[in-house]
Amino acid sequence: MLALLLVTAAPAAAAPAPKALVSQGDHLFGEYCLGCHGANAQGRAQAPSDATGYGPRRDANTTTQGGIGPKLQGVGALAADFYLRTGYMPLPHVGLQPRRSYTHRLADPQIRALVAYIASFGGPAIPTPHPELGNLSEGQHLFAENCAGCHQVVAQGGYVTGAVPPPLEDATAVQVAEAVRIGPYVMPRFSQQQLSDRQLDSIVRYAEWTKDAPHPGGWAIGYLGPIPEGLAAWFLGVLALVLMCLAIGKRLR
Repeated sequence: MLALLLVTAAPAAAAPAPKALVSQGDHLFGEYCLGCHGANAQGRAQAPSDATGYGPRRDANTTTQGGIGPKLQGVGALAADFYLRTGYMPLPHVGLQPRRSYTHRLADPQIRALVAYIASFGGPAIPTPHPELGNLSEGQHLFAENCAGCHQVVAQGGYVTGAVPPPLEDATAVQVAEAVRIGPYVMPRFSQQQLSDRQLDSIVRYAEWTKDAPHPGGWAIGYLGPIPEGLAAWFLGVLALVLMCLAIGKRLR
């Protein structure tokens, strides 16, 4: 796995996983992650010259590979759960931006085993957001201030230099909370000092609301904003007027 796994300075404690699950995760790590992250999740500063036997090769879309991956000791279940459940990891090819994938995502028992193995090195636990305790209005304000610059104000995704921030329509409440605390890829990490757990609950509530945001004004065209909506209205209106004029002119002949 190749990722920037950054975590908060004050990790939450988690109950230790059964040894059998950790052992299974150790074997899976050797199969899918060792090529980039090195033995015992110590990271790899230099790609091996011979990648044979390293990294994933599960189907025609993936390659046997060895790459440079960060140290995973201390990232905890928080980062491992996010990257594996979103399908960001394992990467189909070293050097690509991690993207949400259903093709390369591992099965749930495999994910739980790998998460248990990474968590055995210490680090924060998987967060438990409570969007029902958050404030929707506050969440919109916090999202507009901290997230909309990349993800668009209604979480439809966008473009930044060197990356493509994804839409959040497929992100679960837990995954949104994990991403805020991790800061995956080029996304900044927000600590509890920057965004409290209650503020995070509000952001998660707003992110959930955007999945079925109302648009009483009519056609939302992807919530691109009033200017594109106005231009679309003008173009459609002009086209309708031209067609009307042609129809009236034809009748008068």
